[in-house]
Amino acid sequence: MNSNPIFSVHIPTKILFGCGELKKLATEKLPGKKALIVISGGTAMKKYGYLDKVIGLLKENNVTSIVFDKILPNPIKSHVMEAATVCRENQCDFVVGLGGGSSIDSAKSIAVMACNEGDYWDYINGGTGKGRPVTKALPVVAIPTTAGTGTEADPWTVITNEERQEKIGFGNELTFPVLSIVDPELMVSIPPHLTAYQGFDAFFHAAEGFIANCATPISDLYALEAIRLLYKYLPVAVKDGKDLKARAKVAWASTLAGLVEATSSCTSEHSLEHAMSAYYPELPHGAGLIAISENYFETFRNDSMKRYMKMAEIMTQQKSNRPSDFIDALVRMQKECDVYGLKLSIWGLKEEDFPKMVQNARETMGGLFLFDPRPMTDEEVLNIYKKSYR
Repeated sequence: MNSNPIFSVHIPTKILFGCGELKKLATEKLPGKKALIVISGGTAMKKYGYLDKVIGLLKENNVTSIVFDKILPNPIKSHVMEAATVCRENQCDFVVGLGGGSSIDSAKSIAVMACNEGDYWDYINGGTGKGRPVTKALPVVAIPTTAGTGTEADPWTVITNEERQEKIGFGNELTFPVLSIVDPELMVSIPPHLTAYQGFDAFFHAAEGFIANCATPISDLYALEAIRLLYKYLPVAVKDGKDLKARAKVAWASTLAGLVEATSSCTSEHSLEHAMSAYYPELPHGAGLIAISENYFETFRNDSMKRYMKMAEIMTQQKSNRPSDFIDALVRMQKECDVYGLKLSIWGLKEEDFPKMVQNARETMGGLFLFDPRPMTDEEVLNIYKKSYR
């Protein structure tokens, strides 16, 4: 970070945080009278009663709603377009994202396409996107039921163009949620392996944002506290999902890491993973990040020495004398969460795909490479993939 930084902060999202806060959906001032509720194609939102609860609370607030329930773990463009049509045809005036990051990201993208003509990819920068400007979008309310993406506190949405195998992030001031309700009670049903995958996604938002060359004094504050909380409480939440204190700490860390994304940026680790899950959409985003993380952070070990040592100190609460202390602590944390040494081959990845993934990472999410501590070569990217493959 520049020793004399110049930066601005603008996060136009009202965040309600805490156990039981979901009930305030019935009394908060909402941005419309008819909501499109966006959920995944899975069973959790219905099985645990979260969807019915949200519909009921909206009704108490004199808001009617309809549901779009097809979102995939790696959300796709065709569902964004389909839901935007449903939204327009039913004259919905705001969108509620209920669930994990994929549902909330989709809600943001649907809110854009409900107000703009053409195809979603017309507005995407990167890959085959046309980069047209977006000047309007419906308001979004975010209700996360997982702790990982931090999308409730930032403008970013990541969607896959399944026809072109391009997975690209997008966002501007219009795609910040107007209201986010983060209630850890909605997160106790997440199974251990997903708790770990999602928690490490949040961890890497914070760690990448801390080593990014665009880090700011305020993003540093958010990042270090997120890293501290996750190192201490994520293993607890993985081992005992009913531990509400641990769930709340992890949820707050995830929101903090979202604020890091709004005030700094992810680095190319996310570009590398997006290329992986663009070709293999069954691969959970967090699992992909975990698999490449040790070799990724090793690449910049001597380029961000002070920042690595600072992260190590905040994690272990001990003095650090070498940057590799951070990588040691990261590995230890992954072992405690039972996710160290994930085998990418389980999700079908093949070594011969790596060269095209290098190209895909550059072409679709090349912007994040600009925030790396130093420029990374294609050979280094390929090496990270190869060394991480099991």
